[in-house]
Amino acid sequence: MTSDFAGMAWLNPPPHHVFGDGTLHVRTGKETDFWRETFYGFRRDNGHFLYRPVAGDFSAEVSVKGNYEVLYDQAGLMLRLSETHWIKAGIEYTDGLACFSVVVTNDTSDWSLVSIPTDPDGVRIRLTRHAEAIRVQYLEAADGRWKPVRLAHFPVSRSVDVGMMCCSPQREGFEVMFSGFSVGPPIARELHD
Repeated sequence: MTSDFAGMAWLNPPPHHVFGDGTLHVRTGKETDFWRETFYGFRRDNGHFLYRPVAGDFSAEVSVKGNYEVLYDQAGLMLRLSETHWIKAGIEYTDGLACFSVVVTNDTSDWSLVSIPTDPDGVRIRLTRHAEAIRVQYLEAADGRWKPVRLAHFPVSRSVDVGMMCCSPQREGFEVMFSGFSVGPPIARELHD
């Protein structure tokens, strides 16, 4: 399992970021987002994404802790094949709450939200690729178990870009810390204990 930032590259570097001991602190740029068409009728591809290419099936994890204050502040994991095929999953501020949010984009974007328990230490997120399927989970701090959020289709490819994503569609200066980023072999295919 690899867990450092060596060899990673930015798509749309943020105006401010600092690498620490296993951490990445980011302050977002103005009106950044990843979205394609659905409902809102616009395309945005200017969110911040620190990534590395990963071949085959894998599990990627990261812990995210942010200063969520403004509508649509968001941070989490992303996997990206192209501008028209990507998935982002993480915590997003909406209706006064930090919810678990997943956007799956296959030409056009969709959006799903689920309310999860808040944790002052942040949330651990996992994306797993099993061929054409992407499994999205978060770690429930109270019982230490991974909870399913989404099982989504994604085009099969030799490799895909995987990493940390953050955006602030309504402002600039959203501050977020990522820690414990890792990519390794995929978890088992069993969906239920």
